[in-house]
Amino acid sequence: MKVATHHLRCTECATVIGKDEVSSNFRCPLCNGLYEVVYPWTNATAGPESRLPNPSALRWLWQERRSSSMAIDQSGVWRFRDLLPIVDDLEKVVTLREGNTPFYDLPRCAKAAGIDWLLAKHQGMNPTGSFKDTGMTAALSVAAQRGFEWVACASTGNTSAAMAAYAARAGLRSIVFIPEGKIAWGKLSQSMDYGALTIQLKTDFDGCVKILGELVKQFPIYLLNSVNPYRLEGQKTPAFELVEQMEWQVPEHVIVPGGNLANSSALAKGFAEMHELGLIPRIPKISIIQAEGANPLYRSLQENGGEQLTPVVANTRATAIRIGNPASWRKAVNALQTTGGWCEQVSEQEIALAKAEIGAEGVGCEPASAVTLAGLKKLVAQGKITAEERVVLILTGHTLKDSAYTIEYHRNELFSDAEKAELSVSEQSRHAALRKPPIVLEADPGLVLRTLESHMNQPQPA
Repeated sequence: MKVATHHLRCTECATVIGKDEVSSNFRCPLCNGLYEVVYPWTNATAGPESRLPNPSALRWLWQERRSSSMAIDQSGVWRFRDLLPIVDDLEKVVTLREGNTPFYDLPRCAKAAGIDWLLAKHQGMNPTGSFKDTGMTAALSVAAQRGFEWVACASTGNTSAAMAAYAARAGLRSIVFIPEGKIAWGKLSQSMDYGALTIQLKTDFDGCVKILGELVKQFPIYLLNSVNPYRLEGQKTPAFELVEQMEWQVPEHVIVPGGNLANSSALAKGFAEMHELGLIPRIPKISIIQAEGANPLYRSLQENGGEQLTPVVANTRATAIRIGNPASWRKAVNALQTTGGWCEQVSEQEIALAKAEIGAEGVGCEPASAVTLAGLKKLVAQGKITAEERVVLILTGHTLKDSAYTIEYHRNELFSDAEKAELSVSEQSRHAALRKPPIVLEADPGLVLRTLESHMNQPQPA
């Protein structure tokens, strides 16, 4: 008899079910909680016979796979497949060679934040330009193995792009539900290009989720939003990459944008599993940053310590985190509590400034990613992070995901006059130093030369 490689456990009532017993909406029928994937070695509940190889052997194996020409080994998710045995037939794995994303040193951003050492793990360097690829390769591989023809998601942009790409790669058909007029067109163009059936609903993201939840109960459609626990299995692997890139040292803090709130819990799960298996000596603090206009988790923690969450009408230009009723909020609260991190909120102006500062380092990211740097500044100012501690920002999306935002910022068209008036003189000066709008000139060599000389004589911004 074949032994099950994993089970699903409700994160609310702890009920454990087999992988084939889960409902179409991935909700526990007893308490409506979300599931997590558990393995025989999870939480040291099993005996020595089910333990994985020793840490040194795992590290060696994962490094060796990087030199392989096989697509599954070149994936930064499936290279760590020993810690996510969710697909019985590896021939069914759907991969675009996601993961293996770069680490960037950000010395000027570190100085702006008031710390000595700052790195960014740029998940925007995945195949479709966001961190969602790491989760989608895992969940869509499960869908393919189980014989689904249709997959679907509700999305503010990045999820739809990732799902459509991986569905196309697997030969499956995909449906995307998006809130009308509340999505960056650069992201929507991806899902259309990858062949998804795109449906715009006259509601917000949370309304799209509600409609989709009803549909999957009536049709054989595999749900690929972050309530799907297999998404989080893929999304935990950047934690493995991160410490591997740091030569198995652990930073003091990892800072994550907060939208639907699954990514923070996925990373926390990854770090916890590595610690349990002896791969790392401790778990870093994970902090979550939300936009002020889409801050239900921040409000919950301030008002009742995370016991209850009241949905908000989300409103932020950082469209990837414009979510007012996040499905994974309880998982995120648990991630904060178990790692000792914090949740902070940042304004639209703080997001824009942080995005420009990251861009000025030659890295670039979408607006939602920049909340990490903006939030770091606040945590440092509050004394929660000290100058000598090592911090890693998780940048979740590529800068070209929302090019309109960047263009409007540099043209000084992003904010209204009323919003600009709220800025202090020093803040206005900082924005002005970072803006690089195009200069329109007549095709006159002398005029061009004089203009260039005036700019060359100006000092480089610090």
